[in-house]
Amino acid sequence: MKTFPMGGVHPSENKLSCAKPIEILPLPEVVTIPLAQHIGAPAVAKVAKGDKVLTGQLIAEAASFMSANIHSPVSGTVTGVDLLPNGQGLRQMMITIKREGDEWAEGIDRSETLVRECTLSAQEIIARIKEAGIVGMGGATFPTHVKLSVPPGKKAECLIINGVECEPYLTSDHRTMLEHGEELIVGVTILMKAVGVEKAYIGIENNKPDAIEHLRGIARNYAGVEVVPLKVKYPQGGEKQLIAAVTGRQVPPPPALPIDVGAVVCNASTTYAVYQAVQKGMPLIQRVVTITGKGLREPKNLLTRMGTPVSALIEAAGGLPADAGKVINGGPMMGRAMVNLDSPVTKGCSGITVMSGRDAVRREASQCIKCAKCVAACPMGLEPYFLSKMTQKKNWDELEARMITSCIECGCCSYTCPGQLPLTERFRAAKQALKEGIRP
Repeated sequence: MKTFPMGGVHPSENKLSCAKPIEILPLPEVVTIPLAQHIGAPAVAKVAKGDKVLTGQLIAEAASFMSANIHSPVSGTVTGVDLLPNGQGLRQMMITIKREGDEWAEGIDRSETLVRECTLSAQEIIARIKEAGIVGMGGATFPTHVKLSVPPGKKAECLIINGVECEPYLTSDHRTMLEHGEELIVGVTILMKAVGVEKAYIGIENNKPDAIEHLRGIARNYAGVEVVPLKVKYPQGGEKQLIAAVTGRQVPPPPALPIDVGAVVCNASTTYAVYQAVQKGMPLIQRVVTITGKGLREPKNLLTRMGTPVSALIEAAGGLPADAGKVINGGPMMGRAMVNLDSPVTKGCSGITVMSGRDAVRREASQCIKCAKCVAACPMGLEPYFLSKMTQKKNWDELEARMITSCIECGCCSYTCPGQLPLTERFRAAKQALKEGIRP
């Protein structure tokens, strides 16, 4: 069974909602749509207070090559373009729309009819993906049209679809593969055409045997598409770890990218969104979100419009439990704790995890005993204990020399640390400081 060669951990899976079919969450009365739902510069609003909009209409335009378009998830009236708090309480520009029905923009095919044949050229496919505002839906939110635009002098040799979903609790990709498998495979062939490759691999951990069997059955009818079962190990869904597991190739340290070893990687839900955009003219205005937690009355997988308040998903799962201690945007390993449950679902939100007070308590940190468990667990071959010491000393030169920018913030070091040191948080803050040039 294939896996990546270095580091990794085995947290409890807790896939509480893996058998729960996707449900459609009722539309909210008001949505708030952040202009920054991607890693690049925030999109530029193209609407103003008082404007009427239709579902699927462009409301914010990409501000740069690394930016992405944003479309209205509902029809109604724009009531504001203002600074509003996000899930972490930080204020960012958002467009607020009061819903008035659900009237769709022209040119969007909402039927369930499967469209297999794609007659567009590679350039036309990438342009349509760009117009639809599609970004990586596994959490990275890297604009998909940028990933598919292979730089001059580089050549893609294979496409890898990330169906791993190694983060504990989350099951949105799993359910998408099961319930939209045929559309997903068509999406794979579209992506293959866009990057000019004849081989595609769909990597799925073997704790999802139903998805492996289902997609294998479909893939037999599509040339060059292979489903690759993978050993269960976190963080197998990391881009570099997945490439190593599937192809055996190691992506060099930054600034090297997957294309440097001939690979292009796309998330499973992103691939389904590509099918919808290219074959149906559907912009990225909704996604499947897992709402889960041991204390929830009914964990679910909900098809949710962007801009829907997180509180609406919690209510749909039975409400916030009395013993809730923390609500996480994402899963417990890489997600971020929320302080504002009225903040919206965004393109990169694959799940909401509700932790009990007991599970959410962080024990008091003690001293590093140099046991090197964090070194053994790091999938990037770093020395977390040493990097942690350098972050406390603000030794920026040493941090850069020891490749802290290679850290993928997976949380393996913090998970294994017997001293309960907040290693991942320290590295995240240090990387941000280096990125912004914040030095003494």
